[in-house]
Amino acid sequence: MADRRGRCASMDGRIERASSVSDRDSWLPPSGPAVGSLPSSWAQPEPENIGQPGGPGFVPPPPSGWTPPPKPGLLPLRPLGFGTLLGAPFQAIRRNPAPTFGSGLLVQLAVGLITVAVLVPYFIWLTERMARAAAADIDTIALGGIGTMLLLMLVPLAISVAGTALLQGIMVVEVASATLGERLRLGALWKRGVKRLGRLIGWVLLASLAVLIPALIVVAITIAISLISPVAIVIAVLVAGLLALGLVVLFAWLGTKLSLTPSAIVLEDLTIRAAMKRSWQLTNGHFWRIFGVLILVNAIVNIAAQLVSAPFQLIGPIVMSVMDPTGTGSGLAVYIGIMVVGLALTMVVSAVGTVALSALVAIIYIDQRMRTEGLDIELQRYLEVPVEQRAGLPDPYRRA
Repeated sequence: MADRRGRCASMDGRIERASSVSDRDSWLPPSGPAVGSLPSSWAQPEPENIGQPGGPGFVPPPPSGWTPPPKPGLLPLRPLGFGTLLGAPFQAIRRNPAPTFGSGLLVQLAVGLITVAVLVPYFIWLTERMARAAAADIDTIALGGIGTMLLLMLVPLAISVAGTALLQGIMVVEVASATLGERLRLGALWKRGVKRLGRLIGWVLLASLAVLIPALIVVAITIAISLISPVAIVIAVLVAGLLALGLVVLFAWLGTKLSLTPSAIVLEDLTIRAAMKRSWQLTNGHFWRIFGVLILVNAIVNIAAQLVSAPFQLIGPIVMSVMDPTGTGSGLAVYIGIMVVGLALTMVVSAVGTVALSALVAIIYIDQRMRTEGLDIELQRYLEVPVEQRAGLPDPYRRA
């Protein structure tokens, strides 16, 4: 009996252990994929347009800001602001200094050397002749010498007119090509600028005579009134002042309205009359803006020239008086050297100023066409064509 109870207890223990093992195994995960992964039959294919516009995960970009117009070269292809107009002429010189500044310096040197070569020998000859002449003949010789010298002045004056016209044509071509990103050498620049030289010379002569003739008329009227009586001299001075003031206002108005004539002659191949009409049309409604830019750049150039030349004009006499207080002429060489250095620096500044003013006129012309005719759009279309395919395209500055 005791043996049967022992066997029953042993069997109950095995059943209990088997039951505990069965309960423990029921809590174990089934064999297969690792925890945290899905069976292959449950996997879904990823969409091909994930992260793309319209697909899952697409995040729209932030709104873009204003994109400035392209600037392939000297000028941005948009209507220019006042500050850009002031700085662009000097930027044109800095961008391509050899042809631009070199052209201005060559013109200045040519005018200066021809003036010296024509007038200095004649002045020396006239001085020697007056020294050998009798006292009764000195006044006659001096009067004839002054008349001859005035005639000789026509030679450097003609060279100056031609040089100014050539420089205007050169700078118009330079600004137009630099706006398109081109950089021309001196020879190519002169070759293009000389094509319209005849009409440019005619324009410079016409503008010079338009200033000279009224000024001579005012002088003649003043002299005629002053010869009536001593009291009339005061009246003559007042009349001359009023007429001069009126001429200044008239010249400022006409000069601004016709300032774009050289650019129209060069870039649109117009006659002088048609170019004057074109300039008048382009400046309508923008007179004060153009006038302000022209006045400011002229003032900058003139002030710079005065700042360069004034110290030498002051230092020269002081050095002369210190080195040669008794007037024996021992300091003359130093004085001449100072004056030569001052003249050279003044010539350099004048060359920069002349080039900058010529470039300014071309820049204003392009700006006015971008404002009134959409030239910036035409230039952008032209620049979209590859360089090697532009040979057959029409000139973007030429109107159809």
